Amino acid sequence: MPRSFPQARRLLGGMGFERRDAYFFKQMGKGMLCTYGLLAAAWLWNDTSPLGWWTLKPRPKEEKKKAHLYERRDFPYPGDEHAVEEFIKSGGALGTTIGPKGFADTNVDSDNMQKQLKSKKFDQEALKLWFRVRNEVVQELQEKGFDVE
Repeated sequence: MPRSFPQARRLLGGMGFERRDAYFFKQMGKGMLCTYGLLAAAWLWNDTSPLGWWTLKPRPKEEKKKAHLYERRDFPYPGDEHAVEEFIKSGGALGTTIGPKGFADTNVDSDNMQKQLKSKKFDQEALKLWFRVRNEVVQELQEKGFDVE
C-alpha cells in the first residue's frame, strides 16, 4: 500500500484489500491511464484531423450507396511547387475533394476550363432568352388570330 495515502490505505483495508494488493492497483492505474489517453487522442484526432476524409464520424446511408461513383483526388504536397502547378493546370483545384469517376479532359489548362464553363453558361442563358422571346412572339400571334404551332 502506498505510504503517502493513509486515507486510501484505510479505505482499501476496510474493503478487504491488503498491502500486497498495491501492485494490482498500480497496474490497473497504468492500464486505465493508457486506455483513456488513447481514447482522448482518438477523440481529438477525429475533431481536428488534417486528413478531412479520415475521421471516425459515421457516413450517411446515401453517401455509402453512391461511394462507388466517386474517386479520391490525390493532392500534391504544398511545398512541391512543380507538383502544385501541374495539379492546378490539370483543373484539380476546381470542384470538391471528391470528383466523379471519368472526369473528362484532365490535361486541360485551368484558364481554358474557366472559359469553357463561362461559354457553357452563356449558351444556356442565350437559349433561355431565345425560348422566352419565341414564346412571347407565338403568344402575340395567337392573340391576333394566327394559327401558330
